[in-house]
Amino acid sequence: MYAIEAFDLHKSFENVKAVNGVSLRVRKGEIYGLLGPNGAGKTTTIRMLTGLLKPDRGYAIIMGHDVVKEPIKVKKLIGVVPEEANPYPDLSAWDNLILVGRLYGIPNYEIRERASNLLKLLDLYNMKDRKAKNLSKGQRQKLLIAMALIGNPKVLFLDEPTSGLDVLSARKIRELILEMKNEGITVFLTTHNIEEAGELCDRVAIIRNGRIVAEGAPSELKIKAGAYTYVTIMFNKPLENCKLDFIKPYEYKVQSSKLLVICSRPAEVVVKIIEYAKKNGLDILDIKVSPPSFEEVFVRLATGEV
Repeated sequence: MYAIEAFDLHKSFENVKAVNGVSLRVRKGEIYGLLGPNGAGKTTTIRMLTGLLKPDRGYAIIMGHDVVKEPIKVKKLIGVVPEEANPYPDLSAWDNLILVGRLYGIPNYEIRERASNLLKLLDLYNMKDRKAKNLSKGQRQKLLIAMALIGNPKVLFLDEPTSGLDVLSARKIRELILEMKNEGITVFLTTHNIEEAGELCDRVAIIRNGRIVAEGAPSELKIKAGAYTYVTIMFNKPLENCKLDFIKPYEYKVQSSKLLVICSRPAEVVVKIIEYAKKNGLDILDIKVSPPSFEEVFVRLATGEV
């Protein structure tokens, strides 16, 4: 059984088609990223998966339960951290957690234990009595995640969880996401930080104009996108007077004794360069192959370049 399943989801707002036939399956215990440019349909998809919006067509299943037909069962299984949300500002961090725990119907003694453990986990325990409105943005974001976790969800939805956070706070959130995966929680993530998604996610879907246009592990998407690799070669002498006709099919740059080649088949290029060096009495001092960034892959897939 999958943790999340969506079948042909559609949603329009007046004349705007926000989601246009999204289907996906998320395995239990994996981190799944939904990436796309602004307005691509990410947040609308999350809202349908979590029961906040009813789809015009199609349906969604969470841990075997239909989101529309069994909303109460679904809400007990999920935790949600929306992109635009805040804790109750005049309640302390502690009281925010206690309130949410009671809404879940958790016994008081258990709520207190869970709240204490989550605040410690997220480095918030020393400010548990501070009102939410007096917490920093990063602290409020961590509190929202604690509020989403207090019900011990099987599936956690995170919509831009590190948006606007400083480097240290964002790193802590990423570490927490990996800890949740290790505990068997399924994480459904949207983010504009493309490299972050490449690091965290087991699989990623790229959404464009309300449709999923690519899906797979980050390494698989790099192959599908045909993203370019950078090959840098250092020679023992300058190349200005060398004939480099063999490299002309590729984009390249020469800077004194350094040659940079941009290509999609680095192994082929390296073999040609070694052969060229041998024929022309050149010594290769260093070869560096830099894989394409996941951001480059995302841009190629999200803009329809491939």
